[in-house]
Amino acid sequence: MRLSHAARTTTAAFDDPNLLADGGLLAVMGLAEKIGIGGLVDERVRIADAPNSGGANAGAKMMSVLAGMIAGADSIDDLNRLRLGAMDRVFTGMRAPSTLGTFLRSFTHGHVKQVHAVHKQVLAELAAGSDLLPGSDEIAFVDVDSMHRQVYGYTKQGAVNGRLKGQKTLHPLIATISTPLCRPVVAGIRMRKGTAADVRGATSFVAEALSTARQVGCSGNLVLRADANFFTAAIVAATARAGAFVSITTGSNPAVNAAIAAFGDTGWTPIHYPDAFVDEDTGELISDAEVAQMPFTAFKTKAKRLHAHGRLIVRRVRRLNPKTVDGQSVLFDTWRYHAVFVTSPYEMLQAEAQHRGHAIHEQINADAKSAALAHLPSASFQANAAWATLWAIAHNLTHTAGVLASSFHARATTATIRAHLITIPTRIASTARKIIVHMPTNWPWQNDFHQLQAAVHHWPPPTP
Repeated sequence: MRLSHAARTTTAAFDDPNLLADGGLLAVMGLAEKIGIGGLVDERVRIADAPNSGGANAGAKMMSVLAGMIAGADSIDDLNRLRLGAMDRVFTGMRAPSTLGTFLRSFTHGHVKQVHAVHKQVLAELAAGSDLLPGSDEIAFVDVDSMHRQVYGYTKQGAVNGRLKGQKTLHPLIATISTPLCRPVVAGIRMRKGTAADVRGATSFVAEALSTARQVGCSGNLVLRADANFFTAAIVAATARAGAFVSITTGSNPAVNAAIAAFGDTGWTPIHYPDAFVDEDTGELISDAEVAQMPFTAFKTKAKRLHAHGRLIVRRVRRLNPKTVDGQSVLFDTWRYHAVFVTSPYEMLQAEAQHRGHAIHEQINADAKSAALAHLPSASFQANAAWATLWAIAHNLTHTAGVLASSFHARATTATIRAHLITIPTRIASTARKIIVHMPTNWPWQNDFHQLQAAVHHWPPPTP
């Protein structure tokens, strides 16, 4: 592609008052209004309306932050994109970034918890009105993990050097809900100091995430998946109290090591990996991975009420002598072992494959880093905690828009949904007291956008 001859001499003039950079916000924010997010915020987020508190009209301010995040804002200053061009002709109640920054800085820990309640209610409404979690009547997975987000500046509350060498970070916990048929949605997020251990506060966080999964309609089996940092008696007990199962990496400890040693060399089942192949002469599966299981009681050194009965599923991968050359046999085989504690009723290979699906959580981490969590913009810890929860709401709204638009966008990343359905260049015109939005001709996803608009128009009223 090359510039046309005329374009080489063109100058830019930012003077058209009828343009929108993010025409798709009309549909997505229409969905937010159908759910009644502004009213939920006014009802539940009780920030005192005192001078300089920033708490007046909390619903309108939070809707402004959400709209900016959905359009791609990753800092408070970026929220100014809501006031460009003809935005004031199609939206009302928009606030300046300075006003929104003051609003976020007025949050306390209690206010952040109130925003969490709004997030749970919004997710429940989204799941009730769309096929957000298909298959959740049979099985749903709640994945819990933590991520470090680097921050800059000397005044960031809670940000310290330590966990990542040379970087000041905050360390949020994130829980997601997914099924084998869909991408994950955010069940909850909790902001913590940069030096917080992975498991700090995780027990109550897991209980809340499992409760949210039930609230949004996951009526089938619930399986909590996590890595070894979350293999604690308290988390396993909290999961059992919630009527859910666990699938948690155990890591290395004396009890697990003794159990692995008891397996011996029999009872191992080869499993297919992407590079596995069948030997043409013997017909046997050639693979570096094998799986075995045995009954296992975890946390025997704890009080009896904390003993957890389940299975230990162990995957072992052969590590051949790297110095072996062609024609030279291996004298000793060594193995790498990966143990998972499982309490679900699924058979061994299915349960092992389900646990490997925990990697889907990385999709959420990638979406977060490419969206509003690219930065944690405030010096106030509670403002950043509120910002992170608002990102979770914005992410779920964006993902729901993708589900309503098409099967392709239902499994697309946040960045793809934003590029296809939200950041659409738009010109507005008025006729007969109505506003008509003109979008580019030959837009490849125009049918998906029309389907999204129709779904929003027929969205059911919010649950009382």
